[in-house]
Amino acid sequence: MSVARVTEISATSPESFEGAIREGIARATKTLRNVEGAWIKDMNVTVENGDITAYRVNMEVTFVLED
Repeated sequence: MSVARVTEISATSPESFEGAIREGIARATKTLRNVEGAWIKDMNVTVENGDITAYRVNMEVTFVLED
């Protein structure tokens, strides 16, 4: 039997939502071990002068706790 924990993070990318997701997962795996998945809760953009300047995702990352 295993026990998992969920933590919420936010990540941004100047290029795409996929880039923001990859950035968030990459950062999460630097400090969290046993990352098993992520749920993208929210996606939004930052707009300046009518142009999209950043893509942001809020995600919940699931990781299994060690014994």
